[in-house]
Amino acid sequence: MSFEKIKHHLLTVDKPARYIGGEFNSAKPKKNAPCKFLMCFPDVYDVALSNLGIKILYHLLNEGKNITCEFAFAPWFDMEKLMREHEVELYSLETKTPAKEFDMLGFSLQYELSYTNILYMLDLANIPLRASERNEEFPLIIGGGPCSVNPQPIADFFDLFVIGDGEDVLPKVCEEYTKLKANGTYNKREFLQKISTFEGVFVPSLNQEKIKKAQVKDLDKTYFPTKMIVPNLEVVHNRATLEIFRGCAKGCRFCQAGFIYRPMRMRKVDTLIDLAKRSMSDIGYDEMSLSSLSTCDYPYLRELLQKLKPIAEEKKVSIALPSTRVDSFESEFIDGARKSSLTFAVEAATQRLRDVIRKNITEEDILSSCKKAFESGYSGVKLYFMIGLPTETEEDIKEIITLAKKIKWYYKQYAKNKKPLRLVVSSSVFVPKPFTPFQWEKQLPLDEVIKTQNFLKNELRRLGIKYSYHDAKSSQLEAILCRGGRELSYVIEDAYRNGCCFDSWTDKFQYDKWVEALNKYELGPNELTKEQKGTLAWHNIDVGVPHELLEKEREKARNF
Repeated sequence: MSFEKIKHHLLTVDKPARYIGGEFNSAKPKKNAPCKFLMCFPDVYDVALSNLGIKILYHLLNEGKNITCEFAFAPWFDMEKLMREHEVELYSLETKTPAKEFDMLGFSLQYELSYTNILYMLDLANIPLRASERNEEFPLIIGGGPCSVNPQPIADFFDLFVIGDGEDVLPKVCEEYTKLKANGTYNKREFLQKISTFEGVFVPSLNQEKIKKAQVKDLDKTYFPTKMIVPNLEVVHNRATLEIFRGCAKGCRFCQAGFIYRPMRMRKVDTLIDLAKRSMSDIGYDEMSLSSLSTCDYPYLRELLQKLKPIAEEKKVSIALPSTRVDSFESEFIDGARKSSLTFAVEAATQRLRDVIRKNITEEDILSSCKKAFESGYSGVKLYFMIGLPTETEEDIKEIITLAKKIKWYYKQYAKNKKPLRLVVSSSVFVPKPFTPFQWEKQLPLDEVIKTQNFLKNELRRLGIKYSYHDAKSSQLEAILCRGGRELSYVIEDAYRNGCCFDSWTDKFQYDKWVEALNKYELGPNELTKEQKGTLAWHNIDVGVPHELLEKEREKARNF
C-alpha cells in the first residue's frame, strides 16, 4: 500500500513530477488535525493545478486550526498500471497518505466528461463507488463546482454536495464534523442530517425539498490566497491568477456560468492591487492573469491597469487579460502585451441569431475590434462560434464564411506589420445546460452537426483559413450527462467498468461503449438530447434565478 513501493520506479512513467509532491507554497499538513480533507480533481495534475477554485479552497481550509487539507489527482494510465502492479492505493501528494484514511474527499466537478474519472479515483483508493455501500469506516465523499447544479446523474456516488460558492460553507461542514468527533458523538447519518440545514448543502440520501445555493456576498472581503501553490511542472495555465470579479452581467441565454454565478460581485481596485503585490512577491511567476468570466467588463479596469502596470514592470511580470469580449475590447488594455493573437467569442455570425442568444454585439463591433487589434500589431485572431443554437438556419452558418472573408480584408487594410494573417475559426456544439433559458431545447442531432462541420471545414479550407471544431459525439454525451437524472448513475458505472476513463481526452473517448451502456438501460443517446418537457432533474436546486425568468427569456428568444 505504501508509496515507498513505487517511488524508485517513477522514472518509468511520463511526467513523474505529477506524483512526488513538494510543490513550492504547498501547505505543511497538521499531523493531529481532527479533520483531514483530501481535495481531489478528477483529471491529471497538469489540468488540476490550473484550476483556481481548488487552490482557493485548499489554502483556505489549511488556514483553519482544526483542518488539514492535501491534494490528490487522477494518475495517468502508466502510473495507474504501476500502482496496481505494486498494490499502491491512491494517495495524497503532500504526505503520501492513502486516500481512504482521510475523513473527507472533496471532488471538484468542472465538466461532465470527468464523471468516470471520479469512479476511477475511488476505485484506485479502494473505496466503494456507491454511497450506499460505504459505512462509517470510509471517508465522506463531497462534490462541488459548476456541474453540481444538477447533481442527480452522480448523486448515488456522493454523500453530499456543496452547491454554489464553497468559501463559507465548506469550512462550516468541516468544523461541524470536528465538533462531533471531539465530543465522541459522531454518527454519519445524524451528521448528514445536521449539515443538510446549511445553505448550499445537498444530501442525496435525504428528502430535501429545496436547496438554495451558497453564495459569497462580499467578494472584496472574501479570502483569496497570495501564497498560492506552484506546480512542479508546466501546467495548462502556468501563471499567477487574480480573480477580479465573480459572475457576469451580460445574460447570454446559452451560458450557464452567467446564470449560476449571479449576481456579479467585484473586488475593489485597492484590494486587487494589494493582492497583486503580495502574489508577485510570494509566487514568482512572470505572468499574472486577471481572471473572471469577462475581464474587460470590469468597470474599473483602466484604473486597475494604470496602477498595476508600474508594479508589474518593477517585478518583471506581464499582465494577461483573458476572456476578451468583442464589444469591450480596447487596444490600450493590451499595450505592452505579447502581440500574438486574440480570441473573440462571436458565437453567431448573423445579427438575428446573436439577438436570439442575447449576445449583444454587432458586426460593426466585431470588425472594429479586429481593426483595433490589427492596428495594435496583432497578426492572429481566433473567432469562436457555436453551431446548433436554437433557431439556427443554413444562412446563419454560411455567414460564418462571409464574416471570415471580411476580417481577411480588414487585415489587408489595417495591419500594422507585414506578417501573414493567422485567422482561425473555431466552433463548439451547443449544449442545453441547466439553469439557462435554453435548458429545455433540443441539441442538434449528431448527423446534422457533422454535416455542418464538414461544410465549414471545406469552405474555410478554400479560403486558406484554419478551422477547428469540438467533437460532436463528446458534445452529445455532455448534453446527456448534464440533463439526466439518477438513472444515469448505472450508465456511468457501466461505462467505467467497461473501460471508459478520461473521456474529455479526445484520443481516450470511447463513444461506442457509452452508447452500449445507455442502450442497456433503455436511455438511447437521443432521449436526453431532444426537447425536454415537464419536471427537470434539477427542480429542487435554487441557484437564485427564478424559473419564470428563464421561461420569459426563452420566449423572447423565439420571437426573433
